[in-house]
Amino acid sequence: MRAMTLRRNRAFRGEATGARGNAKGVAGRLALAAVLLSALAACTAPGDQAAGQSATAASASAPAKPPASAAATKASAAAETTAKLQQTMTDVLGSVVAANSKPATADITSALTAAGVPARNLEVSAGRTPTGLDVDSMEAAAVQGKECVIGQIRDGKVTVAVLPALSNGKCFVGAPA
Repeated sequence: MRAMTLRRNRAFRGEATGARGNAKGVAGRLALAAVLLSALAACTAPGDQAAGQSATAASASAPAKPPASAAATKASAAAETTAKLQQTMTDVLGSVVAANSKPATADITSALTAAGVPARNLEVSAGRTPTGLDVDSMEAAAVQGKECVIGQIRDGKVTVAVLPALSNGKCFVGAPA
């Protein structure tokens, strides 16, 4: 019993022996070999360095642009997509208000989905209170990544803003899941 408990405790600490222990050791050595090979591949031979220096000298006369990172490119694309959605929201809500200063929820939803906003990303507030009265303002919001493009219709005017999405990925508090 004691020998079995000792083996189990060693296994929990990563000191397993046998097939599992050997597999861990082999996996570790393979990972180390991969790191070393990638580091060696990054090195250049002395002859290659001279060629690289002459190419560097030739490019020194031309203005150098720093290479764009993948993260910067992705962030730029996301910002551009958000700006397009913001413009779409402004245009569509403006045309809806021009047709009717107090539009219904269904009118806003159908106009935005017709303009290409995916219905799964769209939230539109209610047009009437629970007691049946007209609301003072209506909001429509579309999730874009980690941001919400929110448009508000109040007194026949449209205001659009970009705000962070909530932790649940929605734009409205109490929005249905």
